Amino acid sequence: MPGLPRIISVDDHVIEPPELWMSRLPAKYQNVGPRVERRKGFMRGVRSVYTFEESNDDDALWADCWLYEDAVVPLTRGFAIFEPNGEIHEGGFKNQVVTFDAIAPGSFRQAERLSDMDKNHTDASICFPTFARFCGQRFATAKDRDLAYLCVQAYNDFIIDEWCGGDGRGRLIPLTLIPLWDGELAAAEVRRCAEKGSHAVAFSEAPYELGLPSIHSGVWDAFIQACAETDTVINMHIGSSGMLTTTSDDAPPSTIPALNAVNSVKAFVDWMTSGHLERHPDLRIAFSEGQVGWMPFYLERLTSLWIRDERYGSPLRATAPKHPHEYMRQVYGCLYDDLHGLRSRDVIGIEQLMFETDYPHPDSTWPDSDAVSEKLVREAGMSDDDIYKFLRGNAIRCYGLDKYFGVTA
Repeated sequence: MPGLPRIISVDDHVIEPPELWMSRLPAKYQNVGPRVERRKGFMRGVRSVYTFEESNDDDALWADCWLYEDAVVPLTRGFAIFEPNGEIHEGGFKNQVVTFDAIAPGSFRQAERLSDMDKNHTDASICFPTFARFCGQRFATAKDRDLAYLCVQAYNDFIIDEWCGGDGRGRLIPLTLIPLWDGELAAAEVRRCAEKGSHAVAFSEAPYELGLPSIHSGVWDAFIQACAETDTVINMHIGSSGMLTTTSDDAPPSTIPALNAVNSVKAFVDWMTSGHLERHPDLRIAFSEGQVGWMPFYLERLTSLWIRDERYGSPLRATAPKHPHEYMRQVYGCLYDDLHGLRSRDVIGIEQLMFETDYPHPDSTWPDSDAVSEKLVREAGMSDDDIYKFLRGNAIRCYGLDKYFGVTA
């Protein structure tokens, strides 16, 4: 299947460069703001809960660690799986600590990222943060909220002006953060970033898991309205609730990624029943790394509940009066190897599906995303028009890449 369109990946990641915050924060925060120091030790813990333990043992490993207030957060293979030569770290993931010297420079430097995208048949990319966590929840738990707010703004300025500026403009698409602890401040930051040229924002798939109000509470109304008015897409990455679904402590590690979609399912149901899509008919939301094969069932289930609303004492039809399928034009799902989901495209809507490469994480299809996507669309029996929409066209439309960044067909 020659001539596949160049990919627009809607879920990749940036490892924040060591100087990001120290070069942007006021001098008085130099000893407490996010900064990097090299330390020696191990990751200790079970399942998805790990901490860094410093050690001078002979088998201890060097780690570049982010220091912020009382936190020590090492760089690990789980966030940067590729070595500088492009090979996967020996032994794979294993949650081992690493230094910036030991990871692919494309993880944190713009020029090298653009080169790695070229190797991967990728034209444009949207990147979630790493140290800041997937929706900036690192700063929501900070003691000093004034500093935390400055950290959020510093990250956003870096993403818009540096990471996605210059040679990256139109290829690296800005995705910004909000101060999660204040809905009004969040709305203001959305508007500030939109004025600077960003029209995508990261948000939690389940803010209540972070100890924050849910999207049903009214607290986020100003933020959501700001997104609608500035044509800003709300993006929810799996794990942006601060947790991943698990089964038992003694289950094999593979159960965690196998259940990743559960987080997106919960967020999907929340948004479909919240009334926000009804109140803001031009608002767009996207679920990142959750795959989409589950969507047809939950659409069917929501439809059944919507039809029989009175049996459950629910105000669903009053809150979301349209048939659930009608709201799907505002909902986008992202996938990288979900053949079942692609085969269900007529139920979900082919216009709502987008591709991701997840660079530089363990799930990444880099540097073979062209071959992976070719196999995927061939086995799904997709037409040339559907392939274009899936690999490129839907992302252009969802994020306004033609309007804001000059990205063409």
